[in-house]
Amino acid sequence: MAFVANVFACRNRRVTLINSFVEKKLCFSVKQRSILEHVKKVKSFNSFGNRCLVTAVETGASNYEGARLGPPPDLPSLLLHNRIIYLGMPLLPAVTELIIAEFLYLQYESGEKPIFLYINSTGTSNPDGTTAGFETEAFAVCDTMRYVKPPVHTICVGQAYGTAALLLAAGEKGSRAALPHATVMLHQPRSSTQGPASDIAIKAREVLYNRKVTFELLSESTGQPFEKIQKDSQRTKYMTPEEAKEYGIIDKILTSTKEPFVEKPSFIHALN
Repeated sequence: MAFVANVFACRNRRVTLINSFVEKKLCFSVKQRSILEHVKKVKSFNSFGNRCLVTAVETGASNYEGARLGPPPDLPSLLLHNRIIYLGMPLLPAVTELIIAEFLYLQYESGEKPIFLYINSTGTSNPDGTTAGFETEAFAVCDTMRYVKPPVHTICVGQAYGTAALLLAAGEKGSRAALPHATVMLHQPRSSTQGPASDIAIKAREVLYNRKVTFELLSESTGQPFEKIQKDSQRTKYMTPEEAKEYGIIDKILTSTKEPFVEKPSFIHALN
C-alpha cells in the first residue's frame, strides 16, 4: 500500500509531498501526531483502471510562530491559478480530457493572458516504446490550443517525444522554448492490432491517415516541407534544443524565468 503523502515537520509547519500514483483503496497510518493531525480530504483524482492519479491533499490547520495558518493550497491549483498546464506523462485519454478542460477553463477566465504549457512527455507512447494512446489524443489537444483565444506558450522540460513534440511545435510562434538539456524526438505513429485481415486493413488505413495528419501539422508549425518531415521520421530522430530550434520546433532555449516571453508566476514572486 502506497501512502498518498509524505509529511515532514519544519519549525512546527507541515510540508506535504504528494506521490502521483497510489492504490485505489486509500489508507492512512498516522503515528506521530506532532507531524500530522489528520488528513482532511483528497480533493480530486482521475481514475486509471485500478489506480488513480491524486492531484491534491490538504492537511489540517497548524500554528506557526504564534499565528494560526489554514491548509496550504495544493500544487495543481497553484499552477492553474498562474495559467500553467503541466503535461508530465503519456497522452492517455484521461490526461487529454484534463488538459483540454484546463485550456477551456483558462480561456473563459481570461481571453488575453497567455497560457503556459510545460511538456515532459513521451507523447502517445510509453517510455519503453509501447503504445499508450492514439494520435487522436494529441490532435485533440493541438486543435484545442488553436481554438482557444489566449496565446499558448510551450516549454519543453525534459523530453518531448513523438506527438508531444507536435504539441511543443504547435505553440504560439515566437513563444516555443526548451530548457538547455531537454530532448526532442520525432518518430512515426505507432500502433498494434490483431484480428481478422479486414480489421487489420482498416486499422492500417487509420494509421496511415494519422501519420499524414501528424506530418502536415508538423510541417505547418515548423515550416519544414512535408517530404522532409516524412523522411526524418522514418527512423527515430533525436534533437538537442539547438537542433530543435534550427528545425523550427522551438524558437528559444531558456535558462531562467527572466527570459522575455516567460512571465514569472505570482507565487514565485511571493517566494522571493
